[in-house]
Amino acid sequence: MSESSIQVQLKQKQDYQFDIHFGEQVPVLMGDEPAPLGAGQGPSPVQLLAAAVGNCLSDSLLFALRKFKQSPEPLACDVQAEVGRNAEGRQRVLAIKAVLTLGVPAASLQDLDRVLGTFQEYCTVTQSVGQGIAISVEVVDALGVRLK
Repeated sequence: MSESSIQVQLKQKQDYQFDIHFGEQVPVLMGDEPAPLGAGQGPSPVQLLAAAVGNCLSDSLLFALRKFKQSPEPLACDVQAEVGRNAEGRQRVLAIKAVLTLGVPAASLQDLDRVLGTFQEYCTVTQSVGQGIAISVEVVDALGVRLK
């Protein structure tokens, strides 16, 4: 039984371009497939999936650090989705890699080890997508030191 329901509505504009409606308070986003199918005038479904994973991870990390009254801003997240063919020869997202970058050096944050050990468990999208797609996550600080 679900605790809530999220609704998104897509309306075709032309060809592979769809206006994506998230609700009254959120601007409409146009999605489009890259060439040769579409015109590449909006994010593709794979880009939207990668963005959802990266956004959720970033939110979870920020929330966890703020629970300890830490300020890691500005956070950044680079996400790479590997697309290839499965055993049946069909295009699939095979893996996703996210690299989160803290806006400050790790030494300036308290309880960082504790946060890094748990923040992913609270990421709704990543935990859900990760049941079908391998997801790897790295965290680095503002000095480029790999923390996870």
